[in-house]
Amino acid sequence: MFVTHLTLKDRLLAQRIYLILGALFIASLVVSNLIFQKFISFDLFGIYTFEISVGVLPYPITFLITDIICEVYGQKKANQVVTAGIFASFFSMGIIYVSSAIPATTWSPVSDALFETVFGATAIAVLASMMAYLLAQYIDISIFHFWKRLTKGKHLWLRNNFSTFLSQFVDTFTVLILLCTFGKIEWKLFGGLLLSGFLFKVIVAATDTPFLYAAVYGMRKRFGLKFGEELDLNNVNVLK
Repeated sequence: MFVTHLTLKDRLLAQRIYLILGALFIASLVVSNLIFQKFISFDLFGIYTFEISVGVLPYPITFLITDIICEVYGQKKANQVVTAGIFASFFSMGIIYVSSAIPATTWSPVSDALFETVFGATAIAVLASMMAYLLAQYIDISIFHFWKRLTKGKHLWLRNNFSTFLSQFVDTFTVLILLCTFGKIEWKLFGGLLLSGFLFKVIVAATDTPFLYAAVYGMRKRFGLKFGEELDLNNVNVLK
C-alpha cells in the first residue's frame, strides 16, 4: 500500500533521502569494482581465517540500502537504483579505458605499467561484478518483497536476512566463477574464496539488521508509515 498524501516539506525530504541512499549505493558499488584486486586475510577469534578481496567490504552496504529502499519506497524504486548502478559501473569502466590509453608523462608518479597493474583488470571485474550484481540484487529485491507481502509488512529481520543470504551466495559464486574462467584467480582458490566471501557477507548481513531496523523505524515515524505502507514519490498529493 502506497502513502501519497505528504506535505511539501515531507515530500522534498523523502526525495532527498532517496537520492542520498542512491548515491551511497552507487559509490559502494563502483568502489568495490575498483579495489577488488587486493586480497586480505584475517582471523575471526581463532575460529576461522578469512581470505577475501577488499572489494567485498563495501558491497554488503548495497544490499542494506536496497532493503531500506524496498521497505520504505517500494520494489520499483529499489530496482531503479540497481539499474542506475549498472550505468555508473560501465561509465567508470569507460573512463578507466580512456585514462589507460593516454600515455603518462615521464615524471608521472603513476606510470603506465603501474596504472595497468592496478586498473588493468577492471573491465573483467566490472563484467563479473555486473553479471553477479544483476542476479543477486534482483533476487534480493524480489525475495524481500515476496516475504514482505507474505508477512504483511512484519518480521523485517526475516526479510532482510533470508533475502540477503541467498543473494549473497549467488553474487559470490558468480563473481568467482567468472574471475576463475578469465584467469584472474586460480581455480584451486575457488572453494576457499567462495566460503570466506559468503561467510563474511552472511555475518555482515546479520550484523546490519539493527541498522536496517533503525533506519526503517526512523523513516516510518517521520513520514507516518504503518507496517506494509510505502512512500510513492511518483504520485504524490501534496498537502499545504
